[in-house]
Formats: sequence, structure tokens, C-alpha cells
Amino acid sequence: MKQQDINIPLCAKCSLESGSIFKHLTPDETEKLNYEKDFRQYKRGDILYQEGNRISGFYCINSGIIKVFKTGFDGKEQIIRFAKQGDIIAYRSVLSNELACTSAKVIEDCQVCFIPSEILISFIKTNPAYALELIKLACHELGEANSFITDIAQKTVRERLAEIILFLVNDFGLDDQNYLNISLTREELANIVGTATESVIRLLSEFKSDKLVELTGRKIKVLNTKALEKISNIYN
Repeated sequence: MKQQDINIPLCAKCSLESGSIFKHLTPDETEKLNYEKDFRQYKRGDILYQEGNRISGFYCINSGIIKVFKTGFDGKEQIIRFAKQGDIIAYRSVLSNELACTSAKVIEDCQVCFIPSEILISFIKTNPAYALELIKLACHELGEANSFITDIAQKTVRERLAEIILFLVNDFGLDDQNYLNISLTREELANIVGTATESVIRLLSEFKSDKLVELTGRKIKVLNTKALEKISNIYN
């Protein structure tokens, strides 16, 4: 694709449609963001950045899905979150001026805007409303991390898998046939739940037998949300 054929999104329009924190910028700041950002396109399997590397900016997702993960001593991934349209990633490493504490890999072809770290810092210094929203976002992600740690310690693998499916429903939604709008390998599911791939395969087979889900390749069709909620103990 030729450079002139690429439709680079305008920040003002994109932030309002996706609900990103950039909707809190002033018109002048939005214009500066449009000028300074670097629009990039990635394919499934591409790596945006790797744990332990120094990064010079952060990413805002325009389309597609990116998984953010940490790698254990044995090379096994632990997926921390999925980033989709409107989300920003790698900003905490920029704020703390530390090496990247996670890696980011594309699982659905994506378009992103890379924003230099100096831009983020300048907006924080000059725009209190934007700075407050960024603090809220960081606190929300910290709360999710605390909940995940609690789940790992107190819930069974069966309960966690049911909860993860419900989380994916809430975060990505279902299509008109009740399939999740995100396709994950069994290994990726295991890396979110925090268990072996074989355990996820066995439990998905049980969920299918119990008519909770249907499986078509990597696609998961949700049949009984209420039963999944009961298994997950999500409201207890």
C-alpha cells in the first residue's frame, strides 16, 4: 500500500469515537498530537516492544487487538491484558522512566499511533483534566491486577476460565451469532487463566458438554452466560 493511500486517523475524531483519554485535550494539544504522532500498521504476530527494553514513547490503538504480557523464567507467557481501539499501552514505563515491564504482541492486525514520551509528559504538566484521567486509568489497571492476583490465589482453574470468558464478553462483545469478537488460541487462553494449555482444553470440552459454549476452531460461542456467572463466583 502506498503511503498516500493510508488513511491516517485524526486524533480529535478518533478519541471521541473510541472514548480514549485524549478527548480531554484542548484543540491546540490535539493539533500538536496529530503533528507529533507516528502512524504505524502491524500484522498478527508482530512485536511492538519487548520487556526489558527502553522505549521512547507509548501507543494508542486505532484498530485491531494487542496482547500485553510478561514472560516467566521458563519462557511461558502470562497475559496481563488485551488492548483494543482507544486504549493506550506502555505509558506507565514512560511515566516512570523505566525499562518496559511488559511485552506487546499483535493478535489481530492493527493500526496504532506511536506518541513520543515528551508529548505525554508535556500534556500532564499543562492539562490537569488529562493528568487526572491518566491517574484514574492507572489506578483502574492496578485494581484489575489486584483482582487477578486474588483470583489466582483463591479460585479454581474452572472458576477462572469461566470468569475470563465473561471478561472477554464484557470487553469485546459478541457478534450476531453469540461468538466472541476476539479469537484466541488455547495457549493464549491458558496464559490468561494462568494454567497449562491441556487444562484449558479439558475444561472447554467440559463447558461444551454442559452446553455453556460451542467451539469452532479458535472461536467461542457463548450459550449460557448465567451458568458461567454461577461457575465463576464473579458476584460473590
